[in-house]
Amino acid sequence: MGSTPYFIAILVYLGSLIVVGAFLTRRVKTGSDFTVAGRKLPLVVMVGTLVATWIGTGSIMGNAGLAWRNGFSALWSPLGGVLGIAVVFFLAARARRFAGVTVPEILEVRYHPAARALAAVVTVIAYTVITSYQFRAGGRVLNLVTDLSVDQGIVLTAVFVIAYTALAGMLSVAYTDLINGVIMTVGLLIVLPMIVIQAGGWGAIEATGGSELFDTFNGEVQPLSAWNFMLPSMLLLMGESNMFGRFFSAKSSGVAKHAVIGWIVGVALLETVVIAIGVAGRGMFPNIAELYPDVANASEVVIPHMIISSVHPALGVVLVAALAAVIVSTADSFLLTPATNIVNDIWKRFFQPTLDGSREIIVLRSVVVGLGVWAFIQVQFFPNILAAALYAYTMYGAAITPAVLAAFFWKRASVAGGVASIATGMTVTLLWQWFIQPRLDPGGVGMFDAVIPAGISSVAVLVLVSFATPAPAREKWEPFYKGQS
Repeated sequence: MGSTPYFIAILVYLGSLIVVGAFLTRRVKTGSDFTVAGRKLPLVVMVGTLVATWIGTGSIMGNAGLAWRNGFSALWSPLGGVLGIAVVFFLAARARRFAGVTVPEILEVRYHPAARALAAVVTVIAYTVITSYQFRAGGRVLNLVTDLSVDQGIVLTAVFVIAYTALAGMLSVAYTDLINGVIMTVGLLIVLPMIVIQAGGWGAIEATGGSELFDTFNGEVQPLSAWNFMLPSMLLLMGESNMFGRFFSAKSSGVAKHAVIGWIVGVALLETVVIAIGVAGRGMFPNIAELYPDVANASEVVIPHMIISSVHPALGVVLVAALAAVIVSTADSFLLTPATNIVNDIWKRFFQPTLDGSREIIVLRSVVVGLGVWAFIQVQFFPNILAAALYAYTMYGAAITPAVLAAFFWKRASVAGGVASIATGMTVTLLWQWFIQPRLDPGGVGMFDAVIPAGISSVAVLVLVSFATPAPAREKWEPFYKGQS
């Protein structure tokens, strides 16, 4: 178990965030303030919130654990995300000029109200899973640094994230993400050289863990299976709702586009550092599974374990705060987005169009609480953080991203094609994940995760149905080409 200084550091850090959130609450007057920060975010805040939102426990625990098990071949996992962000560079300015509020809104304008409703459902399913594993990670960290059980830590994490997100929405999320991003970056850059030195250098790490840690492919990561790690994050990022929410919140289309450059640099740097820390952890703690026999995938706690066992407490409290920053900055974003979808894309769109002002804020906060409780319930479904991340990324990326990209880049995408693509991606992901793959030979077709069949099916249906049905009217695609020559 951990010690009091670490717990105090977490309490001080989280208490500071609550103070900031409470202060920003005074600036929340409308639903737009809550969901897109009044469309006033400057460049530095945009970069900070984009980086902090993406570098979550899927990276710090999931990818670090993958690196501990397989070495630098784990870099294939974050590579998909970096490539996805590179594509987004060509999309950011267009998205900001569209000036929407949510991704489902984009899909209704481009396709049909059914696309909006389906996309909202997909987002709620995927993003509450992502929120749930942030809760699990928070519980594990609190268990490591306090006398709390994992379950008690999960409850405390969930209560804080829900309350914090409900305070001021995007305003509190974006501005504190900037702080979280700075703490996270400094913390990781400090940990890497310190751990490598303590392990005796990369030569000693290779001697302990084996030369295969430095191979291009190793263990779980093989030429074919690497796609299972790359594609989910790449597909997610090219149509990711949190990303669009930030673009819609930017001061201008130029700010949105330039923020993507900083985002690429930040993610590429931090993901590489995380992988390197995981590999170094293999050299220092080759028996980590024996230290945590109650953890389903003990390799995923390698970074928290390093901090509490190998770093002086004076620095350790800062690094523990950085872990808290990672968890909170991701959890609040992935909780706010589906809440916005439910209120904006389902309730206001189909049931109460006149909802606005203070009444809308009350409803938004209530939905945040409800979805937070649902995310808490889902914690038990995925004991493995990386598995939960890949499932959630696939659900969203396969169902929504092809239709979103087609909205901005393919004028021939038809109304029926867009709706059918979303429905196909969602359905194939669910069927493959829960019913088909468990019954297949893991050495054959069963080695491919849902992202392969779901992604291919979604794109194929989009193209085939679009060519088989009438071309869309000009007013369907014109709003997505504003400012284009």
